[in-house]
Amino acid sequence: MSAEPPVLPDSGQARQWAAEELAKPEYREAQPSWLGKAWQDFLDWLASLGGPGDAGGAVPSPVIAIVVVLVVAVAIILARPRLNPAARRPGKDVFDADTATTADDFRRRADGSAAAGRWEEAVVDRFRALVRSAEDRTIIDPQPGRTADEVVRDLAVPFTTYAPQLAWAAAEFDAVRYGGKPARQEIYREMLRLDQELESAKPHRSPALPEPADLR
Repeated sequence: MSAEPPVLPDSGQARQWAAEELAKPEYREAQPSWLGKAWQDFLDWLASLGGPGDAGGAVPSPVIAIVVVLVVAVAIILARPRLNPAARRPGKDVFDADTATTADDFRRRADGSAAAGRWEEAVVDRFRALVRSAEDRTIIDPQPGRTADEVVRDLAVPFTTYAPQLAWAAAEFDAVRYGGKPARQEIYREMLRLDQELESAKPHRSPALPEPADLR
């Protein structure tokens, strides 16, 4: 049994269908600013196909339908990251793209910001110094994209007694760096104290598993 051939719209129907699809509020809000102008130019071109002129130059309806489908598909692809709230959510990485900064570099930056009263920058860099120091001491492995919550998870085992302070520090880092929370001198002092104490603390190492017995 043969399937029925697909229904192909004429130029007026194609224009109407595409306009109705992309006129939905989510597309108007999500589309880049330049897409609106490009879409209007496309509609003007599509409208010109049905206007008066040389009949021999008319574009067949199947071609118009294909063009409309392609344009709508491109618009959806461009708008999708903006339609998806998870895609709009900024990452919460501890470090920026510059992964070569050392713990001492972060500490110098933090001290300089603190001296200038830029407490937000000071808090962020002091927490980063804490994490980078743990990586340099091979307490935790360097991990691109590590978040502050993951820092707590990874450091709470070797520094069990500091788990509450680490959780506090991670929460402050996220609130200042990504939540826009104003930092205060007291917050920086606590972050500084935690960094200094962890630097001198001896991490708890999990005991090595015993070698399996020789079962010969």
